[in-house]
Amino acid sequence: MVRFCTRYWSVLIPLLAAVVLAGFWGRSLNGVGIALVSVALVGAVLAAVYHAELIAHRVGEPFGSLILAVAVTIIEVGLIVTLMLSSGDKAASLARDTVFAAVMITCNGIFGLSLLVGALRRRVAVFNAEGTGAALATVATLATLSLVLPTFTTSEPGPVFSASQLIFAAVASLVLYGVFVMVQTVRHPDDFLPVEGGAEGDVVLDDDEHEERPTGKQALRSLGLLLVALVGVVGLAKLVSPSIESGVESAGLPHSAVGVVIAMLVLLPETIAAVRAARRDRVQIGLNLALGSAMASIGLTIPAVALASVWIEGPLMLGLGATQMVLLALTVVVGALTVVPGRATLLQGCVHLVLFSGFVFLAVSP
Repeated sequence: MVRFCTRYWSVLIPLLAAVVLAGFWGRSLNGVGIALVSVALVGAVLAAVYHAELIAHRVGEPFGSLILAVAVTIIEVGLIVTLMLSSGDKAASLARDTVFAAVMITCNGIFGLSLLVGALRRRVAVFNAEGTGAALATVATLATLSLVLPTFTTSEPGPVFSASQLIFAAVASLVLYGVFVMVQTVRHPDDFLPVEGGAEGDVVLDDDEHEERPTGKQALRSLGLLLVALVGVVGLAKLVSPSIESGVESAGLPHSAVGVVIAMLVLLPETIAAVRAARRDRVQIGLNLALGSAMASIGLTIPAVALASVWIEGPLMLGLGATQMVLLALTVVVGALTVVPGRATLLQGCVHLVLFSGFVFLAVSP
């Protein structure tokens, strides 16, 4: 009976979210509409997590976490490009703000939560330093090439790339991301598998052996429903964004706070999936989701906006400000010190969460 109810809501909720999205798209929301869209958004997030975990159980790790991270990012990139094409000069810094928010949320918020939950459960959160370190190095390189260098280049005035520099950044982002995915899934997949909390270095091949493995047909159905749920998450987040923006403006907060709230809503599926994995002693999956989402956000967004810049009028501002660069540098340094030992306590989780809190606070009060 429980399994029947689970299958029923997991199919119905994504479809209802799609119906709500189609019904309210392009309309202004009143109080009832905001409430209905918010409920549908929460349901779509929970459904996305359920289907992502079912697919992960079928294909195994690290493919499971990769599918969720890439699926969310592709839809997010589509939303960013659509907004840029429709907003004109107002969207000059949209890609930069969204990508930076995603990096800080994933590399500090989701990363820190995974370590904190894992440490609370086993006193010490154990993970694979080789794979996590490689992922962090790739994120740091992508972020520096795409978000830091534009502030210091001199070919164009302001924090923007010239056309040739933008092409180089786009190609480099795609190459790095593609090579990482190949290493993660083909060359060295064991570096990204969970390790047992009680015996450091012992790879967990399947933590859910007691559960029946989904069939290929069930996995394909869940893949389709996952995409529907993720479209609902991003689209419904877009619908409530004007209400969020109005609330931010009425509270006297800077406009950058809107991007932070939207990014948090879009990244909710990864956040919930990472915490659930950490509670099952699979901290590595949470870290894979965190760093994989950050990597995909940069590696797919920059090439997409580079291509979209052909049709977008006005400058494309990618360079970070001084405060943002300090936060990014501190995140990379602290992340490296956290990853090197291959194990973390409550302290490391709290440090990353404090960094995330600092990012949110400075976005609200720059």
